[in-house]
Amino acid sequence: MALPAVVDLMTAARALGIGRTTAYGLARNDDFPCPLLRVGGEYRVPTTGLLRALGVDPSIR
Repeated sequence: MALPAVVDLMTAARALGIGRTTAYGLARNDDFPCPLLRVGGEYRVPTTGLLRALGVDPSIR
């Protein structure tokens, strides 16, 4: 099964062990541990950046 190209902020935060308030605070201050995209009024996290932040090589299938 393929991973989605992006995940929502809370999915990424859970994977990183970050709580909701902290995640949104880090995102607002551009300090989230991986790249973020702002889509409308929501944050999206590219899966490749999240995997790298978790120490997983995104090229491994």
